[in-house]
Amino acid sequence: MASNFPQFIFVCIFIVFYSDFVVVCSSQLFNSSLGGSGFSSAVATWYGNATGAGSTGGACGLEDGVAKSPYNAMITAGNQVLFRYGFGYGACYQKKKLQKENRKCIAEMAKPRQGEKLRNLGRINISYKRVACKYKTNIMFKVDKGSNRFFFAVAIEAENGDGALSLVEIKTTNSNKWIPMQQMFGATWCVHINPNTQKPPFSLRLTSEYKHQIKANNIIPVGWQSRTIYKSNVNFPNKL
Repeated sequence: MASNFPQFIFVCIFIVFYSDFVVVCSSQLFNSSLGGSGFSSAVATWYGNATGAGSTGGACGLEDGVAKSPYNAMITAGNQVLFRYGFGYGACYQKKKLQKENRKCIAEMAKPRQGEKLRNLGRINISYKRVACKYKTNIMFKVDKGSNRFFFAVAIEAENGDGALSLVEIKTTNSNKWIPMQQMFGATWCVHINPNTQKPPFSLRLTSEYKHQIKANNIIPVGWQSRTIYKSNVNFPNKL
Protein backbone atom coordinates (compact mmCIF):
# COMPACT_ATOMS: atom_id res chain seq x y z
CA MET A 1 0.00 0.00 0.00
CA ALA A 2 2.62 2.55 1.00
CA SER A 3 5.13 1.42 -1.62
CA ASN A 4 5.54 3.35 -4.85
CA PHE A 5 6.04 0.09 -6.70
CA PRO A 6 3.53 -2.74 -7.15
CA GLN A 7 4.53 -6.08 -5.72
CA PHE A 8 3.49 -9.63 -6.52
CA ILE A 9 3.00 -11.30 -3.16
CA PHE A 10 1.21 -14.55 -2.46
CA VAL A 11 -0.85 -13.59 0.52
CA CYS A 12 -4.32 -14.16 1.87
CA ILE A 13 -6.89 -11.42 2.33
CA PHE A 14 -10.09 -12.80 0.96
CA ILE A 15 -11.75 -10.33 -1.32
CA VAL A 16 -15.10 -11.88 -2.09
CA PHE A 17 -17.27 -9.81 -4.42
CA TYR A 18 -20.85 -9.22 -3.33
CA SER A 19 -22.04 -6.75 -5.96
CA ASP A 20 -19.62 -3.93 -5.14
CA PHE A 21 -18.23 -5.41 -1.94
CA VAL A 22 -15.05 -7.46 -1.64
CA VAL A 23 -13.42 -9.63 1.06
CA VAL A 24 -9.58 -10.12 1.15
CA CYS A 25 -7.38 -13.63 0.54
CA SER A 26 -4.58 -15.22 -1.75
CA SER A 27 -2.44 -13.20 -4.19
CA GLN A 28 -2.83 -10.07 -6.26
CA LEU A 29 -1.07 -6.95 -7.40
CA PHE A 30 -1.79 -3.75 -5.46
CA ASN A 31 -0.19 -0.32 -5.67
CA SER A 32 -2.27 2.14 -3.69
CA SER A 33 -2.45 5.48 -1.98
CA LEU A 34 -5.12 7.01 0.25
CA GLY A 35 -7.45 9.65 -1.11
CA GLY A 36 -9.70 12.19 0.56
CA SER A 37 -12.81 10.07 -0.11
CA GLY A 38 -11.53 7.21 2.00
CA PHE A 39 -10.83 5.12 -1.09
CA SER A 40 -7.36 3.91 -2.02
CA SER A 41 -6.20 3.55 -5.60
CA ALA A 42 -4.84 0.19 -6.65
CA VAL A 43 -3.69 -1.89 -9.58
CA ALA A 44 -5.32 -5.31 -9.97
CA THR A 45 -4.42 -8.37 -12.04
CA TRP A 46 -5.72 -11.92 -12.47
CA TYR A 47 -4.14 -15.26 -11.63
CA GLY A 48 -4.86 -18.98 -11.68
CA ASN A 49 -6.76 -21.03 -14.25
CA ALA A 50 -8.75 -18.84 -16.62
CA THR A 51 -11.92 -20.84 -15.93
CA GLY A 52 -11.13 -21.86 -12.36
CA ALA A 53 -11.91 -20.45 -8.93
CA GLY A 54 -8.81 -18.25 -8.98
CA SER A 55 -7.21 -20.02 -6.03
CA THR A 56 -7.14 -23.32 -4.18
CA GLY A 57 -7.00 -21.51 -0.87
CA GLY A 58 -3.36 -20.49 -0.92
CA ALA A 59 -2.33 -18.75 2.27
CA CYS A 60 -5.99 -18.59 3.30
CA GLY A 61 -6.25 -22.21 4.40
CA LEU A 62 -9.66 -22.61 2.75
CA GLU A 63 -8.61 -25.22 0.17
CA ASP A 64 -11.55 -25.86 -2.21
CA GLY A 65 -13.80 -23.70 -0.03
CA VAL A 66 -13.02 -20.65 -2.16
CA ALA A 67 -15.29 -22.05 -4.88
CA LYS A 68 -18.18 -22.68 -2.48
CA SER A 69 -20.63 -20.55 -0.52
CA PRO A 70 -20.24 -17.95 0.90
CA TYR A 71 -17.23 -17.07 -1.32
CA ASN A 72 -18.38 -18.63 -4.59
CA ALA A 73 -15.02 -18.16 -6.34
CA MET A 74 -15.37 -14.36 -6.38
CA ILE A 75 -12.01 -13.76 -4.75
CA THR A 76 -8.92 -11.65 -5.00
CA ALA A 77 -5.98 -10.88 -2.74
CA GLY A 78 -3.77 -8.18 -1.32
CA ASN A 79 -0.12 -7.36 -0.79
CA GLN A 80 1.71 -7.72 2.51
CA VAL A 81 0.39 -4.44 3.87
CA LEU A 82 -3.18 -5.75 3.62
CA PHE A 83 -2.25 -9.33 4.49
CA ARG A 84 -0.44 -8.31 7.69
CA TYR A 85 1.22 -11.72 8.16
CA GLY A 86 -2.17 -13.44 8.09
CA PHE A 87 -4.05 -11.14 10.46
CA GLY A 88 -5.60 -9.30 7.50
CA TYR A 89 -7.40 -12.43 6.36
CA GLY A 90 -11.16 -11.99 6.08
CA ALA A 91 -11.30 -8.18 5.95
CA CYS A 92 -13.92 -6.83 3.54
CA TYR A 93 -13.53 -4.00 1.06
CA GLN A 94 -15.80 -2.01 -1.22
CA LYS A 95 -14.63 -1.38 -4.75
CA LYS A 96 -15.29 1.93 -6.43
CA LYS A 97 -16.16 2.45 -10.07
CA LEU A 98 -13.15 1.99 -12.28
CA GLN A 99 -11.49 4.63 -14.37
CA LYS A 100 -13.43 5.46 -17.51
CA GLU A 101 -11.04 3.70 -19.84
CA ASN A 102 -11.49 0.42 -17.90
CA ARG A 103 -15.30 0.31 -17.62
CA LYS A 104 -16.11 -1.06 -21.11
CA CYS A 105 -13.50 -3.75 -20.73
CA ILE A 106 -14.93 -4.83 -17.40
CA ALA A 107 -18.44 -4.79 -18.86
CA GLU A 108 -17.35 -7.33 -21.47
CA MET A 109 -16.42 -9.77 -18.73
CA ALA A 110 -20.15 -10.55 -18.32
CA LYS A 111 -20.51 -11.43 -22.01
CA PRO A 112 -19.96 -14.98 -23.32
CA ARG A 113 -16.49 -15.65 -24.72
CA GLN A 114 -15.25 -12.13 -23.90
CA GLY A 115 -13.27 -12.92 -20.74
CA GLU A 116 -10.04 -13.35 -22.65
CA LYS A 117 -10.06 -9.67 -23.67
CA LEU A 118 -10.13 -8.67 -20.01
CA ARG A 119 -7.35 -11.06 -19.07
CA ASN A 120 -5.18 -9.79 -21.90
CA LEU A 121 -5.14 -6.34 -20.29
CA GLY A 122 -2.96 -7.79 -17.55
CA ARG A 123 -3.44 -4.89 -15.13
CA ILE A 124 -6.43 -2.61 -14.44
CA ASN A 125 -6.89 0.39 -12.15
CA ILE A 126 -9.39 0.16 -9.29
CA SER A 127 -10.25 1.97 -6.02
CA TYR A 128 -11.30 0.35 -2.74
CA LYS A 129 -11.92 0.97 0.97
CA ARG A 130 -12.49 -1.12 4.11
CA VAL A 131 -16.13 -1.90 4.97
CA ALA A 132 -18.01 -4.22 7.31
CA CYS A 133 -18.45 -7.83 6.19
CA LYS A 134 -22.09 -8.90 5.77
CA TYR A 135 -22.63 -12.61 5.21
CA LYS A 136 -25.99 -14.33 4.99
CA THR A 137 -24.84 -17.10 7.28
CA ASN A 138 -23.38 -17.60 10.74
CA ILE A 139 -19.74 -18.45 11.36
CA MET A 140 -18.58 -21.86 10.15
CA PHE A 141 -15.74 -23.98 11.54
CA LYS A 142 -14.00 -26.47 9.24
CA VAL A 143 -11.73 -28.93 11.03
CA ASP A 144 -8.39 -29.10 9.23
CA LYS A 145 -7.36 -32.33 7.49
CA GLY A 146 -4.23 -32.53 9.66
CA SER A 147 -6.13 -32.63 12.96
CA ASN A 148 -5.86 -35.65 15.24
CA ARG A 149 -6.14 -36.63 18.93
CA PHE A 150 -3.07 -34.56 19.83
CA PHE A 151 -3.36 -31.64 17.43
CA PHE A 152 -6.48 -29.63 16.62
CA ALA A 153 -6.69 -27.09 13.78
CA VAL A 154 -9.74 -25.34 12.40
CA ALA A 155 -10.48 -22.88 9.58
CA ILE A 156 -12.91 -20.15 10.61
CA GLU A 157 -15.12 -18.70 7.87
CA ALA A 158 -17.80 -16.06 7.24
CA GLU A 159 -17.11 -13.62 10.07
CA ASN A 160 -19.28 -10.49 9.89
CA GLY A 161 -18.11 -7.02 10.87
CA ASP A 162 -14.31 -6.73 11.00
CA GLY A 163 -13.92 -10.03 9.15
CA ALA A 164 -10.39 -10.32 10.55
CA LEU A 165 -9.56 -12.06 13.84
CA SER A 166 -6.90 -11.05 16.34
CA LEU A 167 -7.34 -13.97 18.76
CA VAL A 168 -8.96 -17.42 18.86
CA GLU A 169 -9.26 -19.40 22.11
CA ILE A 170 -10.46 -22.92 22.87
CA LYS A 171 -12.11 -24.34 25.97
CA THR A 172 -12.43 -28.08 26.56
CA THR A 173 -15.16 -29.89 28.44
CA ASN A 174 -15.09 -29.72 32.26
CA SER A 175 -12.78 -26.70 32.16
CA ASN A 176 -13.24 -22.98 32.68
CA LYS A 177 -9.88 -22.07 31.13
CA TRP A 178 -9.68 -20.47 27.70
CA ILE A 179 -6.50 -21.56 25.89
CA PRO A 180 -5.07 -19.28 23.14
CA MET A 181 -4.70 -20.91 19.74
CA GLN A 182 -1.96 -20.10 17.22
CA GLN A 183 -2.68 -18.82 13.73
CA MET A 184 -1.25 -21.33 11.25
CA PHE A 185 -2.10 -19.22 8.20
CA GLY A 186 -5.09 -17.18 7.08
CA ALA A 187 -8.32 -18.69 8.36
CA THR A 188 -6.68 -21.63 10.16
CA TRP A 189 -5.88 -21.64 13.89
CA CYS A 190 -4.36 -24.55 15.84
CA VAL A 191 -3.50 -25.90 19.29
CA HIS A 192 -1.81 -28.98 20.75
CA ILE A 193 -4.13 -30.96 23.01
CA ASN A 194 -3.83 -33.74 25.57
CA PRO A 195 -6.55 -36.27 24.69
CA ASN A 196 -6.52 -37.69 28.21
CA THR A 197 -7.39 -34.42 29.94
CA GLN A 198 -8.65 -32.06 27.21
CA LYS A 199 -11.72 -33.70 25.80
CA PRO A 200 -14.49 -32.47 23.47
CA PRO A 201 -16.91 -30.91 23.04
CA PHE A 202 -14.77 -27.84 22.39
CA SER A 203 -15.99 -24.26 22.68
CA LEU A 204 -14.30 -21.49 20.69
CA ARG A 205 -14.05 -17.80 21.60
CA LEU A 206 -13.24 -15.34 18.82
CA THR A 207 -11.86 -11.82 19.22
CA SER A 208 -12.00 -9.61 16.14
CA GLU A 209 -9.44 -7.07 14.98
CA TYR A 210 -11.48 -4.30 16.63
CA LYS A 211 -11.82 -6.33 19.85
CA HIS A 212 -15.41 -7.51 19.46
CA GLN A 213 -15.85 -10.94 21.03
CA ILE A 214 -18.23 -13.88 20.61
CA LYS A 215 -18.38 -17.50 21.79
CA ALA A 216 -19.43 -20.63 19.93
CA ASN A 217 -20.19 -22.94 22.83
CA ASN A 218 -19.65 -26.68 22.34
CA ILE A 219 -19.33 -26.13 18.59
CA ILE A 220 -16.87 -29.02 18.06
CA PRO A 221 -18.68 -32.19 19.24
CA VAL A 222 -17.53 -35.46 20.69
CA GLY A 223 -16.39 -37.66 17.81
CA TRP A 224 -15.49 -34.70 15.61
CA GLN A 225 -14.07 -35.50 12.18
CA SER A 226 -11.41 -33.78 10.10
CA ARG A 227 -12.59 -32.01 6.92
CA THR A 228 -16.03 -31.59 8.53
CA ILE A 229 -17.76 -28.21 8.72
CA TYR A 230 -19.59 -27.33 11.93
CA LYS A 231 -22.04 -24.45 11.59
CA SER A 232 -22.56 -22.16 14.58
CA ASN A 233 -25.54 -20.02 15.59
CA VAL A 234 -23.41 -16.90 16.25
CA ASN A 235 -21.73 -14.12 14.32
CA PHE A 236 -20.39 -10.61 14.85
CA PRO A 237 -22.57 -7.52 14.23
CA ASN A 238 -22.60 -6.26 10.64
CA LYS A 239 -20.53 -3.20 11.46
CA LEU A 240 -16.92 -2.17 11.98
